[in-house]
Amino acid sequence: MNNENLPNHDNADVNIEENEALDEVQSFIRRNFPQIQMHGGSSEILDVDTDTGYVHIVLSGACSGCGISPMTIQAMQRRMYQEIDFVENVDVDTGIDSLGQSEQPVNFSNEDDEGDDNPSVNAPF
Repeated sequence: MNNENLPNHDNADVNIEENEALDEVQSFIRRNFPQIQMHGGSSEILDVDTDTGYVHIVLSGACSGCGISPMTIQAMQRRMYQEIDFVENVDVDTGIDSLGQSEQPVNFSNEDDEGDDNPSVNAPF
């Protein structure tokens, strides 16, 4: 039997794992940091690597010049490491330097992807 035409399940498993990790990070930001959007900011997830535990996020918009963005970054780094099992290293940037490198904006609506209300929104401060 020729296995050349069979799907590579290893790659499919990696893609599923990466998508689940991305969803977990998006959900974490949406639940724990609604003030980002409420104050005119936005966030993008540039990288999620489950093999290395690396997550890279960019805060932009009003976050770029916000005086409390260093506290938001610190809280995001500390809490993400504590709450998401695979996370080992979290980089969070602000400003326009890293914008446009990703198409993974975080949706801050109180609805999940299925349209159900998400009542578990908690701010860190």
